[in-house]
Amino acid sequence: MSAVRSPSRALWILTAVIAAGLLVAAFAPGAGARLPVIVVQVGFVLLHGAHRYGRRAIGVFAGAGLIISNILENLSIRTGFPFGHYHYTGGGKIFAVPWFIGPAYLATGYLAWIVATVLLGDVRRGSPWLTTIGTPVVGAFTMTAWDLAFDPTTSTVDRAWIWEHGGGFFGVPLVNFLGWTLTVYLFLQVFALYLRHRGPATWPGRITAGDLQAVLLYAATTVSYFVTFFTAAHTTVTDATGATWRTADIYETSVLLTIYGMLFMTLLALLRIAHRPRLTTRPADQRARSAACGSPGTTP
Repeated sequence: MSAVRSPSRALWILTAVIAAGLLVAAFAPGAGARLPVIVVQVGFVLLHGAHRYGRRAIGVFAGAGLIISNILENLSIRTGFPFGHYHYTGGGKIFAVPWFIGPAYLATGYLAWIVATVLLGDVRRGSPWLTTIGTPVVGAFTMTAWDLAFDPTTSTVDRAWIWEHGGGFFGVPLVNFLGWTLTVYLFLQVFALYLRHRGPATWPGRITAGDLQAVLLYAATTVSYFVTFFTAAHTTVTDATGATWRTADIYETSVLLTIYGMLFMTLLALLRIAHRPRLTTRPADQRARSAACGSPGTTP
């Protein structure tokens, strides 16, 4: 049986559960309400990825994401590369990094990957190098757009981590976002190289339903920014260097970045999905007809 199959009903149920969980967590105080959602999101990644790429491939994605993110986060805490100098304030750490940071990379990183495949093209065995390298690059920027919207609130306001030397973006330094792009690119590139050499050899047409699930969840991660903007009390906060920031400015900037960053990319992806031709034949029928006509099968 092909490693790529039509998404099951379970994936749609998970999509609805995660979207609802993100909404509930947006109104709940503290970061604890977000942790169960992250766990369910990782379950979505593993199930969706197994349907789309096969179990071994999504295992490579998970392993690369967890290992590379943890190494670079710990490296930066010790040396300042690649994110800058910071430290986490919570417990439950793997070395100096909370356990849930790695799963958070997986949860949103996979959604960013799928958005990138919709915008540029998915990677399969024998894909051209432009797609093999370009899709991870687009995915890394898509993921960093998420960090642009949440980092000032989570660090400067909520103090989940502390930027020891501050930064011009509401207490967050520029190098943090460059580090995010590098880190996400590295583990997405590992995944892409695996797919190019060992991934599914055939591709059964368009995977519109699976794409739509991930794109909608990528958009759903923005709900907390709007809830915070409309409901949070406005005050001032001080970063580690003594610089003072208005929380109202942080929340408004977060919403602006969300609209013209994450939601804009979501819109582009949805338009690409909507413009796809609908397939009326099953993959096996397509391959048989293509062989009869002497032409290659449909590719994504």
